[in-house]
Amino acid sequence: MGRPRGVADETILRATVQVMGRVGPAGLTLAAVAREVGLVPGTLVQRFGSKRGLLLALADLSAREADESTGPARAPGTSALEALTALAAESASGMDTPESFAHHLAFLCADLADPELHARALAVHRARERAFGALLAEAADGGELRAGTDVASLGRTVQAVTAGAGLAWALERHGTLGDRIRRELDAVLRPHLPPRRHPDDLEES
Repeated sequence: MGRPRGVADETILRATVQVMGRVGPAGLTLAAVAREVGLVPGTLVQRFGSKRGLLLALADLSAREADESTGPARAPGTSALEALTALAAESASGMDTPESFAHHLAFLCADLADPELHARALAVHRARERAFGALLAEAADGGELRAGTDVASLGRTVQAVTAGAGLAWALERHGTLGDRIRRELDAVLRPHLPPRRHPDDLEES
């Protein structure tokens, strides 16, 4: 029997992310995802085999995309630090409410206990670490950071703060997660910015 046409695997996997955020691990079923994309559950069984197969396919897609991309497309004139902030905020996509954040966090906790899913989650983590590091190195080369900034250490701090900001936001429930990440990154990066010269100093030099 041939594969039903009309809905690409990638479309199904992206719909899975939306369902995950709404219902959490306990509510995620092939039937729920099938309803989301207008298919019957049997079609998902044919393509992915099981719920675990679906989650592994989604994890593979996430790892592949993380390795291929350094974040949202940069508009002309966007600085490396602006791109870094956009990349960090993009990690919050799909987590618009504390409830959806909690559901995605529950899936991550399950990944940590599963060797195959953990390996894929770690691949995403490492890819994001490389992307942060590359943007910070670009920022340092372009004079956006103070001379002598330890880019590797700062990159690890940026990644840790990005992850921690989500938990703090879900607990405190003020504003949006994207805004919270931007605010925390601003606080982390500010001490590493070069001092701004006063216009009077430029006239004297």
